Amino acid sequence: MLDQAASLRKLVADSEFNSCNIHKIKPKIITITSGKGGVGKSNFVVNLSIAIQNTGKKVLVFDADIGMGNDDVLMGFYPKYNVFDIIFNNKDIGEVVITGHNGVKLLPGGSGLSKIEELTKEQRDLFLEKLVAIQNVDYILMDTGAGINKTVLAFAACCEELILITTPEPTSLTDAYSLAKAIDHFKLKDKVSLIVNRVLDTREGRVTFSKFKNAVDTFLKIDVEYLGCIREDRKLIQSVRQQIPFIINYPNCDASKNIVEIARKIQGLTNDNSTNIQGFFRKIFNILS
Repeated sequence: MLDQAASLRKLVADSEFNSCNIHKIKPKIITITSGKGGVGKSNFVVNLSIAIQNTGKKVLVFDADIGMGNDDVLMGFYPKYNVFDIIFNNKDIGEVVITGHNGVKLLPGGSGLSKIEELTKEQRDLFLEKLVAIQNVDYILMDTGAGINKTVLAFAACCEELILITTPEPTSLTDAYSLAKAIDHFKLKDKVSLIVNRVLDTREGRVTFSKFKNAVDTFLKIDVEYLGCIREDRKLIQSVRQQIPFIINYPNCDASKNIVEIARKIQGLTNDNSTNIQGFFRKIFNILS
């Protein structure tokens, strides 16, 4: 039996994420997902987190792409622990979270949530208790896996804001629409935001969005908002190979400017249904039970 009292005592002593901070912040939780893999979702999340952090906000990235997470690699890290160690190896949040560029925090996902439905009540309760240690964070970006499955839909249902990533390719648009259709069918959200990645110019981004919105407006009952596009740029490929986010490596390139503009829009979004990270995962557990 895990010593929960001992775990809580260790949380209080944690210097990085002290649950006893006087000024507690209720973070805005945003889920970023896509209808298919290979659309640049994780690269977007990593660079977006830095762009928001650069405005003076504190950002935590939760890599929830189970078994395929690569946010740590994109940030140039090879973490020793991940969320698996929090659940099964009695590690605390402060031991697992790593600090990346410009102070962005990353909670590596690993395979810790791959069997989330099989967790015992004791394991879930302990995980929720340990999440108390995440304090003084303004934004939590949930980088989920791609496609349509129960876990992705659960993360979509429980967040405050949901962002879909697509590219102008017809297959990518079709898969993004299928995901939006599932979200509408199960009444998980009444609004989603769209990012169009890898566009040749801003016009292609708006044309792609118009195609997507026309289909959604015709056949679905959810609203879709355009958050912007990201220009295709060889500098992005170079940055991925160098494991340095392009907003750090090439801050003045078109893609970096696009990310900064999207970050500004995201900070302008308002939602009265804010919750803390414990409440978020409590909802996740209820859905997947």
